[in-house]
Amino acid sequence: MSDETRTTEQIDLRATSEGSGRTATEAGLMGRIVDLAGYVFAAGIVLAAAILLLEVFLRYFFNRPTIWAHETTVFLCGAAFVFGGLYCTCKNSHIRVVLLYDLLSSGARRVANVVISLASAVAAAFFAYAAWHMVERAVWTPSGDIRLETTGSAWSPPTPALIKIFVLVVMVLLVVQFLILAVNYARGRYDR
Repeated sequence: MSDETRTTEQIDLRATSEGSGRTATEAGLMGRIVDLAGYVFAAGIVLAAAILLLEVFLRYFFNRPTIWAHETTVFLCGAAFVFGGLYCTCKNSHIRVVLLYDLLSSGARRVANVVISLASAVAAAFFAYAAWHMVERAVWTPSGDIRLETTGSAWSPPTPALIKIFVLVVMVLLVVQFLILAVNYARGRYDR
């Protein structure tokens, strides 16, 4: 394969946001930790699939459906989905308008990366603020007592409150990750 073909394939690979499959250097230590935590959420997806398989088996072969399977799988998949944004950020595989980005010189890309990271940090901070208000209503009663919001079903787990708390945590971590990216881009520590 010629160097020109290899370069074209690398550009096309970046355009599909697949990247290299490794944690972006500029994501720092936090990116590596998030990358490792991704295995926990991947296992959660596998666990959700196993729970659904068990539910189908119990329901249709033994006529003994569970009251917990559906809500558990929704929680596990929802948590993985929320974590996915942070995971994509540490991998630098988020959506990017490469049509414009690829036209920039390396110096202009560096500035664009800093500006994009800072703008994303501000946006994530606004989402974190909104998530805090959701958590307030989901965790505390108007009188100030702690009472986790539940689903209201027969099983009634506190998964709505837990997922809202998790959204808040992920949004705060996203702010931190975007700030780390901005600093490392400004220092010139990036691999693209």
